[in-house]
Amino acid sequence: MSEKAEKSSTTSSSFEEKGQNNHFEVSNEAFVKSDAEKRFVRKLNSRLLPLASLIIFLQFVDKAALSVAAVLGILQDTNMSMSDYSWLGALFYLGYFVWQLPNTYFLQKFPIGKYLGVLLILWGVITIATAFGKNFTQLAILRVLLGVFEAGTYPALIMIFNTLYRRSEQSACFGFLYLSNGVGSAVGSAAAVGIAKMGNRHGITAWQWGYVIWGVITVSIGIISFIFLIDSPESWFLQLTEEEKEIVKLRTQDNAVVRKQKVKVGQYWEALKEPRLWLLFITSLSHNLQNGGLVTYSTVLVHGLGFDAIESILLQIPSGAFTVIYIAIAVFINRKMKQIIYTALICYSVSALGCLLLAVLPNTGIKLLGYYLTWAQTGSYVMLISIIGSTVSGYSKKIFYNGANMLAYTIGNFAGPLMLVSSTQPAYTPTMWGFFGANLLNILCLLIVRLILMRINKKRAAERSAEPTDVYLNLTDKEDKNYVYSL
Repeated sequence: MSEKAEKSSTTSSSFEEKGQNNHFEVSNEAFVKSDAEKRFVRKLNSRLLPLASLIIFLQFVDKAALSVAAVLGILQDTNMSMSDYSWLGALFYLGYFVWQLPNTYFLQKFPIGKYLGVLLILWGVITIATAFGKNFTQLAILRVLLGVFEAGTYPALIMIFNTLYRRSEQSACFGFLYLSNGVGSAVGSAAAVGIAKMGNRHGITAWQWGYVIWGVITVSIGIISFIFLIDSPESWFLQLTEEEKEIVKLRTQDNAVVRKQKVKVGQYWEALKEPRLWLLFITSLSHNLQNGGLVTYSTVLVHGLGFDAIESILLQIPSGAFTVIYIAIAVFINRKMKQIIYTALICYSVSALGCLLLAVLPNTGIKLLGYYLTWAQTGSYVMLISIIGSTVSGYSKKIFYNGANMLAYTIGNFAGPLMLVSSTQPAYTPTMWGFFGANLLNILCLLIVRLILMRINKKRAAERSAEPTDVYLNLTDKEDKNYVYSL
């Protein structure tokens, strides 16, 4: 056994059974942290989470910027139809799609912080350029490029979190990260009202100012990320003490992720053969049909209920607040119940109810109730990311699973806006029925995933050895018979 492996095995304790759901975890040290580890986690949180959350905040604001621009004059200024607008919403995700395969490779070959910093800078530049697009063709090209440079954001941050946090901590960390979507909706909408009231200044209209302002901020955050974003336990910005280095080894043993630059193609093939991958792929794709449609058409949908442009923007603030609440509730339920999949199902049930109300209620302000309920799906997505983080090991395999999830995210968000056909506006009733069915499909897929993993956990219970597996061997969850799936 290597020196690293010996050290990790001496600091790790045996596995023990927890609860009645055949869920196993590393014993006490993984949950009852020492004071030194608590101090380390606080340091990690304070140096990583604010910057990571700001990046997600900017990405949501950037996505919502098109919806805000739609009621501030972009269609008139560029001579676009609503059909053109739908395609602009979709083409962003074409760029996402194109970049997923290269992104999977680059995430493993380059320092993640530096790679993401460069993407952020380019993303900001394209955002600024979008303000000066004169017609559909120019805007379409810019939207594809914007999708390319934003495509690496979520996978990069997810891999950073998978590497730095214990499996038991990751749902809370992802929850905190995705809270930024809610904050982005609330703060971005409030800022949009201020920008809208700027009117035409220096020959630049209100919708253009939105892209310029957020683009400049994104470039600035890209430069900061290139220098300061923590992307591994060895990052200089963490300034680890000798005691903290030992703590990091223990935490690495727990989350079963060790950064490897060598790509293991065999782990890709293993992932492709697993039904779980395809079930999670279908869930993510189905989920993001609704996400893409509602994000792109959020302000347009509310405007169609009889509210004016400013009111339609302001009414996005509650949707941001509800997003924060739903994610916080999902994280709380998961930490109390230790049931990631069941927590996701609860959120999907609430979202399905919201879609049902959007489909059957009269097209008046009462539909806001259904609209706000649909955002419960954000809590489900946090759990979906946590499922991958807690049930996949092997560095190449984990990157591949996250890449597959992002591919599904891309396809779903591409198709979602196209489902809102102009002939069915302003209610878009057939689409709301489609989103309702998508939530039910997600519930079914995740139930099957849980059944598969529960059976494997039961089978392995009698075979598990007392000594933890050496994480530096970079075994997959299938190869490591000690690996226990979080349900």
